[in-house]
Amino acid sequence: MKNKHKLPEKDTQSSIHPFFSVVIATYNRSHLIKRALDSLIKQTEADWEALIIDDGSTDNTYESVSSYLSAYQKIKYLKINHHGMIYAKNKGIHISSGKYITFLDSDDEYHPNHLEYRKNILLSNPEIRFLYGGAKIIGNQYVPDKNNPSEMIHLDKCAIGGTFVIERNTLLSLKGFKEEILGADADLFERALMALVPMNKCNKPTYIYHHENPDSLTNQMFKKFQQ
Repeated sequence: MKNKHKLPEKDTQSSIHPFFSVVIATYNRSHLIKRALDSLIKQTEADWEALIIDDGSTDNTYESVSSYLSAYQKIKYLKINHHGMIYAKNKGIHISSGKYITFLDSDDEYHPNHLEYRKNILLSNPEIRFLYGGAKIIGNQYVPDKNNPSEMIHLDKCAIGGTFVIERNTLLSLKGFKEEILGADADLFERALMALVPMNKCNKPTYIYHHENPDSLTNQMFKKFQQ
């Protein structure tokens, strides 16, 4: 993993087992990933690590993130061969060390109190193993229904994986994400329901989900599915 820099004084709250592991799977998003990382370092909650899993990018992704790696030891970077976002996310899950695993798509961002809000819920309700929901949608509010791509469905009715916060052992027991052509987030959510995992929905829209660009991850996924 590429990170040989010393921990600067401003980043002294890093721990061996942080509360959150934030998995950032990315592919050719050098022009957007800085926005995601800026939103992460502005969090009011500091007990986290970030795992940037570069899925074989051919652009200057590493150059875009290198200044963050030198400034924050708890932001780590791993480049792998290109296998797709599901493989990259599962790789991040397995090398994580946090108590809870969450996600930040490289073209999305967090509200400053995103992690703090979710941590407070978990500390107040220790039985919960899976948080979901709480997204602010920027751009198109609809996507094709995974069960019927000719129909459109509002994103409020979809499982948005970026909002998931899952206790690490629970996520490992669920075996992470499956290589679905479409709907990997919904599949994980449904498997958690079937396994009777204690879950709770977040109401504050602190995950900022960007869906305004034709080349967003979600739009690309649906375009590929409809080809």
